[in-house]
Amino acid sequence: MLRFIANRLLSLVVTVFGISILVFLMIHLTPGDPAEMMLGERASKQALEELRERLGLNKPLYVQYGLFLSRLLRGDLGRALRTNEKITTEIAERFPATVELSIMAMIFAVTIGMTAGIVSATRQYSIFDYTSMFFSLVGVSMPIFWLGLILIIIFSLKLGWLPLSGRISYTVHLETITNFYIIDAILTRNWQALKDVLWHLILPSFTLSTIPMAIIARITRSSMLEVLRQDYIRTAMAKGLTPRIIHYKHALRNALIPIITVIGLQFGILLGGAILTETIFAWPGIGLWLLNAVYARDFNAVQGGTMLIATTFVTINMIVDILYAWINPKIRVS
Repeated sequence: MLRFIANRLLSLVVTVFGISILVFLMIHLTPGDPAEMMLGERASKQALEELRERLGLNKPLYVQYGLFLSRLLRGDLGRALRTNEKITTEIAERFPATVELSIMAMIFAVTIGMTAGIVSATRQYSIFDYTSMFFSLVGVSMPIFWLGLILIIIFSLKLGWLPLSGRISYTVHLETITNFYIIDAILTRNWQALKDVLWHLILPSFTLSTIPMAIIARITRSSMLEVLRQDYIRTAMAKGLTPRIIHYKHALRNALIPIITVIGLQFGILLGGAILTETIFAWPGIGLWLLNAVYARDFNAVQGGTMLIATTFVTINMIVDILYAWINPKIRVS
């Protein structure tokens, strides 16, 4: 198992190195002069040259990449051109918001999606099966921005049950330690803030969870149905084992690999920044931050944020591979 993990870590390093090259080339080979984009078309030639010198844009491309890679190895992503703040500092402030939103969304997606998929598979062709698969189709097809606006209108504006936007109410004070508001509220024993933070999470996280929830439900159903048709399941039934033991101890464990694949991929996508959801709910996460960086043509922030998203996604995939090997020893042997 340790050798398997070491191989995955090595492939992770190689993949991240390749990603750094692609990200650097995509940003720097994009048509247009970044200095002119930042200063405007009417900027003087001297001002443009000074900015290119300060940003290192007048150096050969391989030299620029070498400087970028050396900073990256030190954990330095440079400074944002809009604010002149360190990009790592801005990410440290924004990324926890995206992590909290993504984790809560995946809790909704996994709990509801897997439950619906398991029940649909064990009660195939029942009214529950048809109903859950219909809503799964709706969940995949429904635009996030439309659903978010509808939920805001119903639960925030009409009923007034849930907050409209943001991570915490302006009237609630919370001492930030880690920038993870849930953890900070628990560490400071600020139960009012904890309740308020969780209350703010419900609408955006449920909106964000609809697509992964629908995908997980359909994958769980198809995977469970395939396993339930196997001979060893019939043998377990012939032994007189209860349906609960057959479904959850024997069938579900063997059906988990494709389910974990989908969960890992969806979680990696959510951690990359749910731009639409964060924009609709004014959620101060990495997705909204990256969108503002694109609007401001801040290529340093776009480059650093893209590297973070890509590295996060690859890391999640590596964790999924390790979970494969833990669930099914045949994988690590092969």
